[in-house]
Amino acid sequence: MNKEEALQAQEAEPANPETQPEAPQTAAESTQEISVEEEIAGLSAQVEGLQQELADARDQMLRAAAEAQNVRRRAEADVEKAHKFALEKFSRELLPVVDSLEKASEALGDVGEAQKEGVEMTLRLLMATLEKFNIKQVDPQGQAFDPQYHEAMTMVPNPSLPANSVMDVLQKGYTLNERLLRPAMVVVATGGEAKKIDETA
Repeated sequence: MNKEEALQAQEAEPANPETQPEAPQTAAESTQEISVEEEIAGLSAQVEGLQQELADARDQMLRAAAEAQNVRRRAEADVEKAHKFALEKFSRELLPVVDSLEKASEALGDVGEAQKEGVEMTLRLLMATLEKFNIKQVDPQGQAFDPQYHEAMTMVPNPSLPANSVMDVLQKGYTLNERLLRPAMVVVATGGEAKKIDETA
């Protein structure tokens, strides 16, 4: 085989794609790839934006639901409080009547048994009515002084009683559904000895 035949045979052989260099990309193909990448990036950004909006909407929905529940609870508490303490003003107006009946019963003493019995029956009936509406009397005679329910009018040394105990009740207190209507006015014992007067002075 001469040189011419060898060259002709080489030209006639099919080109091996692995050995052949790749054809350079055309401008159209490069532009198309760039536009696809940009579109994917844009779609990814749009998905992230939608996911953020969804998360914000879910958060707002949860906040709105929690606020609605809080409003409902507050409304229920207000209604319950209104029911429990609707009689507060009326109850306060009744307390002087109770005080008057108690004083009248004490003033009658042994005189006028029939009158005293009538006053005491009226007082018992009134107290039973107050109890039905959860109005309770605070009579702390002999108990420890409690500033939440008692008002100290004076303090008196009394060695026979523990310090800060109620020695005398000047006016009884009252509560409505465990809320204070009126504090009990009391005399508190200090527990110390009374000061002796110096007669030699």
